Parts: sequence; structure tokens; C-alpha cells
Amino acid sequence: MQLDHLAVAGESLDAAAAHLEEALGLPLQPGGAHPHFGTHNRLMGLGPGLYIEAIAVDPDAPAPDRPRWFDLDRLQGPPHLRAWIARVEDLGAALMRRPEAGQPLDLARGDLRWRMAVPDSGVLPFENRFPALIEWQAGGHPADRLPDTGARLERLVVAHPEAAALRAALTALTDPRLVFEPGPPALRAEIATPHGRRVLT
Repeated sequence: MQLDHLAVAGESLDAAAAHLEEALGLPLQPGGAHPHFGTHNRLMGLGPGLYIEAIAVDPDAPAPDRPRWFDLDRLQGPPHLRAWIARVEDLGAALMRRPEAGQPLDLARGDLRWRMAVPDSGVLPFENRFPALIEWQAGGHPADRLPDTGARLERLVVAHPEAAALRAALTALTDPRLVFEPGPPALRAEIATPHGRRVLT
């Protein structure tokens, strides 16, 4: 299990993208649409194998017949760091160990293909502080297609009242940039940029 990407969500894609670009002082790249969930995104690379996306409900897409991922149906208020995603080599095997992570879905955006675990409710364990699990398939990895902005993740702080239990549930994820802290559910990314260290919440 490895850290794969971060998701900043807003009530519109323009709002989510503006929040992310203002926080980091760097431009996003075009992304695309996710027909299965009626969402769309824009992307920014954070170095090899890691990126960040701005994501929102696509007002021009049909509503899905199930709750959207990242609990987007209940999103309210200003844009914020909404979720983090971890990649695995075998999603089926990972879900045998952690079935609460959701049901495996086959998804696509353009020529990218992946499988992702999404709970039927759209709400991830630990009040959305558990990572969404992804297994990339055809098309490679989005980070490989993005220009190098010079931004690098230094720390991802995952806060939850049951932080110790959350950390214990993720023993397969050993990344020194990950920090689990007790407190109200929240995410905070500390990112080094060409303009200095920035904090994204």
C-alpha cells in the first residue's frame, strides 16, 4: 500500500481549483470527467507517483444511481482537503483484509483504467479519514503525465479521535510523510513549493 493522491473538493470545480491553486501558488492541469459518479477534476503533480486533484460534482452530468465517492453528496461549505487515496497492487486481496473500505468498482477517465473501493454509502470508515483504496490498471499513472511543478508533499496529517485505531488499520502503509493525530476528523497537507512551504486544509 502506497500513498497515491489527495483530493480537494468544492461545491464547484472552479471553487475547488481556485482554493488549491491559491494555497500552493501553482497551476492545475486539465483532468476530465468520471461518468460513473458524475464528477470532474483537474490535476497537479507532486512528484513521482503522487498528485493532487480538485474534484467536484459535474453539473452537466447525469446524477448517478448511487451515492458519489468521497461523500460528495453531503459536501457543504468552502473547498477543503476532502480525502486521501492509497494504491494497492491487488484490490481484491486488500478488501479481504479491510472489507469496510467498500465495494470494488471498475472505473475509467479517458484512457485511464482503475479499480477503486467505494462504500455503498459513499462514506469511508473513520468518518472519511480512512483512505480510499485504488488499483491502477491500463493507461499508467496520472502523475506520470503531469509536468513537474516542483511541489512535494512533506507531511499528510490525518486527525481523528481514534487515530491510534486508524493507524493500526493501516499497517501495510509505511510512509514517513504520514502522521496520525488524535482530534476532530481533519486532513492537513504540508507541501514544499518553489514559493516556500504551504499548508493545505
